[in-house]
Amino acid sequence: MDYVLVGVIALIIGLAAGGAAGYFLRQRRFQEELGNLEAMRTRLLEEAEKQARDIVLNARDETLKNRQTVEAELEGRNQQLRREEDRLQKRREQLDERQERVDQREQQLNKRQSALDKRTNELQKVEEQRLEELQKIANLTVDEARGVLLEQVAQDTRQDMARVIREEEMRAREEADERARDIVTTAIQRLASEQVAELTTKTLEIPNDELKGRIIGRGGRNIRVFEQKAAVDVIVDDTPELITISSFNPIRREIAARAMHYLVADGRIHPARIEKVLEKATKEVDQVMREQAEKAVYDAEVPNLHPEIMKLLGKLYFRTSYGQNQLSHAVEVAKLSSLLAAEVGGNTEIARMGGLLHDIGKAVDFEVEGTHATIGAELAGRYGVPKAVINCIESHHHETEQQTLESVLVEAADAISGARPGARRESLEHYIKRIRGLEEIARSFNGVEESYAIQAGREIRIIVRPGEIDDLESLRLSREVARKIEETMEYPGQIKVTVIRETRSVEYAK
Repeated sequence: MDYVLVGVIALIIGLAAGGAAGYFLRQRRFQEELGNLEAMRTRLLEEAEKQARDIVLNARDETLKNRQTVEAELEGRNQQLRREEDRLQKRREQLDERQERVDQREQQLNKRQSALDKRTNELQKVEEQRLEELQKIANLTVDEARGVLLEQVAQDTRQDMARVIREEEMRAREEADERARDIVTTAIQRLASEQVAELTTKTLEIPNDELKGRIIGRGGRNIRVFEQKAAVDVIVDDTPELITISSFNPIRREIAARAMHYLVADGRIHPARIEKVLEKATKEVDQVMREQAEKAVYDAEVPNLHPEIMKLLGKLYFRTSYGQNQLSHAVEVAKLSSLLAAEVGGNTEIARMGGLLHDIGKAVDFEVEGTHATIGAELAGRYGVPKAVINCIESHHHETEQQTLESVLVEAADAISGARPGARRESLEHYIKRIRGLEEIARSFNGVEESYAIQAGREIRIIVRPGEIDDLESLRLSREVARKIEETMEYPGQIKVTVIRETRSVEYAK
């Protein structure tokens, strides 16, 4: 029994010792885990603080960059505003100068008006004195004396009016010429482009006259197929080693000339070969037109044109007027128009596009009825060209009213490009026809005794009968002749109209 009790006590003591050991072991593990958690907490806090510091630094860097960017933009805008202020200041100064000139001109006109009024008063006094003298000496009625005096005063007044008008016109012309000369000279100097008068010739050389037989073919078969497929006329005459391609369409003429050149060089000339060579030449000409149109648009700085407009520009490469290549002429007018617009404060983009497209109608005027200005305006409107540019196209020959400054500048640039020395040339037939037309227009007016076209048709001198035409009528006659020439004739450059009125008094000493 004692052994059992001792065993129980020993078991109880063992269990108690084991429980105590387990408790202390669990307590130790708990402390270790608590320490691990504390270390993890410390590490996480350190990482969070580090990330927070990085975020703050990044935010500061980003804020600094944004601030620098904004400051740079503000500085750029400030510089732009300063430039704009300088430009506006210059414009104000120019306007002030113009206003001063207008005021001075108005004062001069007022002085002249006062002089005219004084002269009128003097004439009235003279008229009254002559009226009294006539009544006393000639025993005339008041109405008869008044008629004589009015006729004399009318003659004197017309002479004075003609003199004043002539002086004012000369002064205005001098001022306008000086200003226009400065603007045009500046524009031309800034352009400084080469001017070459290109003349497209469609006369082809062949190695020998034996090839003419091949070109014609048996029974005229080859030449007949060539003319039908190319829509041109082939002239094979007695001229040694030469054949001529004739067509009103410059594109067809160019295609035919290229095809004929390939056929002559190859020597194989028959209907199937002709069709194949014409197709090859057509593709080549289309490629040339595309390349030339792109080059013209690049040189004139007029981007984003409609593809159909580009095709029309390419056709101008094979079109000439008085020997001047029309595509080169269009590019030059675009540059001159832009430079002139920059000089006088116009819209350079509108002027540049208007100058490039002003003769676009010449690409199809041989196929469509109407003037090239009207045709060009219609085509431009069809393909989304701005209205201001359309007005430049349709009004550059005064067929419609010029509504913008750019329209006037395009007309001026067109005249400058066409009137340059060597820019254009015309045949002897057209030259003689134009000379005769000028003289006939001048002779169609009453009071004209004789007319002479001089300076290669650049000037027309008109001699009038002094008994029928006075000084005032001479001024009116010169304007009317110039206006009729503009309305009825086509010519390169400009024509000067000079009216000469001469009175001769002859007496003989016996």
